[in-house]
Amino acid sequence: MNSASAPGAMQPASELEAGASSSKRQILAWASWDWGSAAFNAVMTTFVFTVYLTSSAFGGEDSASAALGAALAVAGVAIALLAPVTGQRSDAGGRRKLWLGVNSAAVAVLTGLCFFVFPRPEFLLLGVSLIALGNVFFEFAGVNYNAMLAQVSTPANIGKVSGLGWGAGYLGGIVALLAVLQLFVQPAFQWFGASTQDSLNIRLVAVFSALWFLVFALPVLFAVPELPRTPQARRLGFLASYGLLFRRIKAIYATSPHTIYFLLASAVFRDGLAAVFTFGGIIAAGTFGFTLSQVIFFAIFGNVVAAIGAVIGGFLDDKVGPKAVIAGSLVGLLIAGTAILLLGNGTYAFLGMDWAGSTTFWVFGLFLCLFVGPAQSSSRAYLARLAPHGESGELFGLYATTGRAVSFLAPALFTLCITLATPLVPAGEAQRWGILGIMVVLLAGLLVLLPVRSPGKAPIAVVPLT
Repeated sequence: MNSASAPGAMQPASELEAGASSSKRQILAWASWDWGSAAFNAVMTTFVFTVYLTSSAFGGEDSASAALGAALAVAGVAIALLAPVTGQRSDAGGRRKLWLGVNSAAVAVLTGLCFFVFPRPEFLLLGVSLIALGNVFFEFAGVNYNAMLAQVSTPANIGKVSGLGWGAGYLGGIVALLAVLQLFVQPAFQWFGASTQDSLNIRLVAVFSALWFLVFALPVLFAVPELPRTPQARRLGFLASYGLLFRRIKAIYATSPHTIYFLLASAVFRDGLAAVFTFGGIIAAGTFGFTLSQVIFFAIFGNVVAAIGAVIGGFLDDKVGPKAVIAGSLVGLLIAGTAILLLGNGTYAFLGMDWAGSTTFWVFGLFLCLFVGPAQSSSRAYLARLAPHGESGELFGLYATTGRAVSFLAPALFTLCITLATPLVPAGEAQRWGILGIMVVLLAGLLVLLPVRSPGKAPIAVVPLT
């Protein structure tokens, strides 16, 4: 155990070590939020509603996409600036669960209001504003939700619990997407929700997603107790909270520098992990010739494999530690990505059989999905192990902020590599080289991670209370 003391500082025990117990009921209730959140992540912001928002009905794909991108950029700035302080204030006030509930309810309401986004250009601003605000509140809720990991787990099972949550999120996305597909997009039977007049079916997807998220977000609010209020902490004004935040960052760097190093390393490789999913479907269609239905089919299988990887990675996390799981996952991602890059859409003879480009993407694309889950899950578990007692919310707020700060890396390098390859390769071959940009980001994240100490070898930070 790490121990130290400092004037005006709390004892440097981790919040995880201070936890009383871990019950199956609390773990399942906590993971239920991850399951429900997939309705916002997968349905609203990735596969269904944002596709609707960027359609020709809203004035043209290009202008609508630009409007959505601008709104999400503003939301990203707001998250980066506000997430650490909102986490800090919920920690100190003993209101972590309260603010998880408030922010989750805000996401559900904003999602439900998307029902009123009719397929006409004058509703575009309403639509992108609701999605952007939903993203802000969703990230705020995620800060408190991730911080709760230390409340529902113990040092012996934190990796397994985190992996269960990520796995539930992946599987929840599959179930929600299949339900949306069968009820609204390609309805299996006729009912009023199948009507395409004024895009009623797609607008009802927003109501479905709001109810889905709300229902599955409720269990954690009943099963997990509220965080006790920090007795020594005094109330601070909102702006004064930033002063305390910077003092704490300085103190963390002074007493536990590897916590800061991990935040920086994870920001880089998490951007690469996000890019694997963001650009995976684009590469499948553009480079390997997948149809839309084939892309969706691959996405379903990919989410299943990612869920399995997250659960397996969680078990390994508790055995060998989160750093080993993350590093191993990043190496696996680099190998699989390099195979896709080098093999491309060509046909090869392998063991007397033809190996087609589609086979290349199916095999190595699923390997990419397998390794993404453990890296994401163990990153959360890694940080939870280093969170000082009562400070998880603030630390996960910094986790969100650092991630947002470098979120341009993978998209920028993806685009740059395609641009550089375009005059050098045959027409239609340049997109594949965008994979190189993603691999560079993942490799950079791995190299920055390697010198960072494992949580068991890094001291818990001593942070000032005021």
